[in-house]
Amino acid sequence: MSKLILFIQGLYQFVRYDIWRITEHELTKTRKFTYRTLKTIVISVRGFIDDQLNTKASALTYSILFAAVPCVALLLAISKGFGIETYIKNWMLESFSEHTEVIPNLMDFVERYLSTTRGGVFLGVGIVILLWSVMSFFMQVEGAFNDIWQVKKSRSFVRQFTIYFSTILILPILIVVSSGLSIYIHTFFSQSFLYDIIISPIIRFGVKLTPFVLNWIIFTLLYLLIPNTKVRFINALVAGIFTGTAFQLFQALYISGQINLSRYNIVYGSFAAIPLLLLWLRISCLIILLGAEISYAMQNTHFFEYETDTKNISRRYKDFITIFITHVVVKRFEAQEPAWSSEDIAQQYNLPIRMVNQILFELVDVKILSVIYDEKSGEKTYQPAFDINKLSLYVLFDKLESHGSEQFLTNKKVELEDFWKKILVLQESRKELFRDVLIKDIEK
Repeated sequence: MSKLILFIQGLYQFVRYDIWRITEHELTKTRKFTYRTLKTIVISVRGFIDDQLNTKASALTYSILFAAVPCVALLLAISKGFGIETYIKNWMLESFSEHTEVIPNLMDFVERYLSTTRGGVFLGVGIVILLWSVMSFFMQVEGAFNDIWQVKKSRSFVRQFTIYFSTILILPILIVVSSGLSIYIHTFFSQSFLYDIIISPIIRFGVKLTPFVLNWIIFTLLYLLIPNTKVRFINALVAGIFTGTAFQLFQALYISGQINLSRYNIVYGSFAAIPLLLLWLRISCLIILLGAEISYAMQNTHFFEYETDTKNISRRYKDFITIFITHVVVKRFEAQEPAWSSEDIAQQYNLPIRMVNQILFELVDVKILSVIYDEKSGEKTYQPAFDINKLSLYVLFDKLESHGSEQFLTNKKVELEDFWKKILVLQESRKELFRDVLIKDIEK
């Protein structure tokens, strides 16, 4: 028992602290994959808790209930324009067959909703309400994804409108093409003499696999396009496969579980489908948001290196790293070498990327460094924003220490004011030692 306890304590110590102190540059390919997978799991679980995915899933469920009729109405209106309205209706009834009591009512709501927008004064108002309802839903989805990706700024309204309605416009065509292709393949191969022996089992397996593949594609595109940041395809693909598989398995579990939930009919009667629908929507939203956490965690494992240590970093050591990063940028500028990004600095000197980004942000904020943004690659590099022949340690410390608001207290006591002046004199005398020490000459 004591050995088991020691093992659990050691495992906790490793997962909580030690694994984050090992950078990927120190590992072999096999260990790198193993460590990255373990870090992704830990970050995803932590994100599930810290980002309050349960609350976000509940909010999205509420939004879906309001946006369901306008979204389906817009989808059917577009499909009617292509002459495939009946086909899309049948596809929806088959795809959501587990909600046999809800879907017909939804279709009825949609028909009545569309009928109010076909003429008269309600034509313009109805279309505006329809488009705004759909836009509002997609904006909330993007907001939830941006929160997970820690993106502070959403796309412009024009870009959002273009992306979301282009997707809705293409969706009916993709549904018809994918279904038509499967029918064509089945018809074509059924004429082969090897159909019963070889092709038929393959087709049966393909039919069972098709919902999974479609979910993988849909969720991969979801994680690739919706966050307002650059998401690597491999990270979106892995998250899409996980989410698509989990979603499809949950669908099967939900359908089989409905048989055992017949007692709801006793309590809710004809309304039994409503709580079941809410349960299905909420868990589905939770699975989708968890997939977003996985894609974020996979792409940003390196941001969490030395996380615990950097949160508890001493003032002295942070000053040292700040001086060193400034020195690196200045020396490259003096040598007329290409400017480095935060990733370049972190990789070259095995520094935690999150700490490097924080320090670079502070140095840019106090106008010691400036950002060079490459529009083609989207890369941000850094160069001095100050004359390097005048950039001394005194200037660096003075700008860092004086940045922000001071002397904002009202009704100050005389003792407080006198003490402030004495401290300023002491700090100034300490900084005087560094007045002639230029950042670029520290190594000399």
